[in-house]
Parts: sequence; C-alpha cells; structure tokens
Amino acid sequence: MLPLPVSLSSVRRDHLRRHSGGSRHYRSTRDILLTRARVTNLGFLLLAAFAAVSFLVNLAWYFSPQGDAYDGPYAHPRGIWATIERDRALEGVDHLIVVPGHAIWKGSTLEARFDEDQWVLEPYQRSGGRVAAFFKHILAAAELARQDEHSLLVFSGGQTRASSTTTEAESYMRLARVSDLLPPGAPAAVRATTEDYALDSYQNLLFSIARFHEYTGRYPARITVVGYEMKRRRFMELHRAALRWPEARFEYVGIDAEGDGDAHSGGSAQQGELQNGYLPYTEDSYGCHGPLLAKRRARNPFLRFHPYYSSAPELGALLNWCPDRSQGGQTAVFAGPLPWDVLL
Repeated sequence: MLPLPVSLSSVRRDHLRRHSGGSRHYRSTRDILLTRARVTNLGFLLLAAFAAVSFLVNLAWYFSPQGDAYDGPYAHPRGIWATIERDRALEGVDHLIVVPGHAIWKGSTLEARFDEDQWVLEPYQRSGGRVAAFFKHILAAAELARQDEHSLLVFSGGQTRASSTTTEAESYMRLARVSDLLPPGAPAAVRATTEDYALDSYQNLLFSIARFHEYTGRYPARITVVGYEMKRRRFMELHRAALRWPEARFEYVGIDAEGDGDAHSGGSAQQGELQNGYLPYTEDSYGCHGPLLAKRRARNPFLRFHPYYSSAPELGALLNWCPDRSQGGQTAVFAGPLPWDVLL
C-alpha cells in the first residue's frame, strides 16, 4: 500500500487523540481516499486504471490481424501473406535444386531448343555447344527432381537482357515444360518454380534459398546446384562459404559445354571463369563492390528489385550485407544469425 500523505498523517493523529482510553479507531476507506493531498489516492488509482486500459487497447490493436503491423524490420505485410495458399504437396519438400540461368530462350517449340537464333546470347556464348549445355543443365536438374519427391526445382535468373521481355528463369521453365521435363505432381509444376531476380551466380544461390522459403514456407535442409563444371569452385568454395551453408548439405553437379573440352576454346573458357568469376569473388565475397557491382547494374536494364526482404525476412540482414573496410574488408563473412545455423 502507498504511504499516506503528510496532511493525512496529522489529521489521523488528531483523530486518535480525540478518542478516550487510547483506543484506535480507523476511518473508512472512502474517507481516506477522499482526504485532501497533493495527489489523492483516488486520483492516483484513476490515472493508473486509465494507463492500464490504454496499454491493453494498444496491445490489442498491435496484434490485430486488421492492422498494418509488421513482425520486424524485414517482414511481409499481412495483407499480402493472406493471399498465399500453398499446395499440400509441398509439406515434405526440403531439397532445393537450383539451375542458374545463363541466357534467355525465345522459342516455343521443342525443335527450337538448340537453335541459337531462338536464344538471346552474348557473343562469346555463340558456337562451342553453349546452348546444348544450357539444355543439359535443365535436363539433369529435372531428372534429379523426378528422383526425389521431396525436392523443389528452381530456375534462377532475372530479366538481364534489354532486348528481351522475359527472364532467364521463365525461359528455362518454359523450355522444361515444352520438353515435358518438369517433375510429376498435381498440378504438374507444383515442384518447379522460377526465381526471377538474380543478376549473378551469388544471387542465383542466395535468392533461390529465399524463393524456396517464399514458395514452401520453410528453408531447405540441403541444396544441389546444376551448372557449368568450370564454376564448381566458385559455388563450392566462395558462394556457399559466404552464406555459411554447411558443406555436408551442399552438392554441385557440373556439366560443361562440349567445346570446353578442346585445348583452345576449353582453355579460353576456363581462363575466362578464373579472371571474370572466381578471382573477383575472392576479393569481393558478396559481389557488391567495383566490377561485380557494375555487372549487376548492367544486367538490370529494367530496374527490377527482389521481394525477399518481405517473403524471407530472416535473411534481411544477409541480403543487406556489403562489408567495407570498417567491417573487416570486402571478404568479411556475415556473422549474424541465419536460419540454417541449426543444420551445422
């Protein structure tokens, strides 16, 4: 109980003195509460009650599904999340199979899959069996997905070419569908999807993990990447390590173009990978400085940006990680918590 005000103490002593025999007679609670003081006990109780009601009302509004509250600095707006209803076939999916895109297919028939004129290609991608290699990547990944009913096949790649109105990922998915390669399911494409924002190999991996969460509601337990054999070291040693993904839960399936096997073009391709891919990432692990950042900008002619701050909020800090000298240099590994820390 709160101590009585000074004015009340003197009144109480006078009251006791007026009673004979030294017997104590206590006043009613109402009289005590109404006794004049700087702040009456009744007034204090009224203020406390008002504060408690105000707190409860604000608490109820914050947790109300009708409000625009967020669950953290990176979180999905509840109005958007309410539109998502996932297929029950995804409940047991825990294996992410990634196919990084390298070009955009413009065709619509199976016969056009090897026609270079039906692809949006860089000059160095013409001849040498590059187009055939793209299809082999799709074929191998689709076969892995067919063999594992707990897998999700993700084609990854953004709208990287100014002359195209679609993404690398969508074109790969379309080619897989035309070729009847998608894993079985109801609907047929439930275990295959696209990741339409990646601009380089690091983003192919990170954004595909985020897309897996967006699509299934959980993060994968293991990852398989299907791509060029010459890029194995880039993914295994650099990108995987930058994400702190457990090595024991990561596999890479490498398939090079036929032309990469001969002495001249093969050596040229390997040298190009070393100079333009592997080595730059050894100096800039997250691809957010200098030449690697310039590549991302050049590959984003339509000024698109990803939704994963909202759909994969646990990755928000990692998605923003771009270390500089004050944070240990451009190769400083992200040290914050990650959803797959529990897999170690």
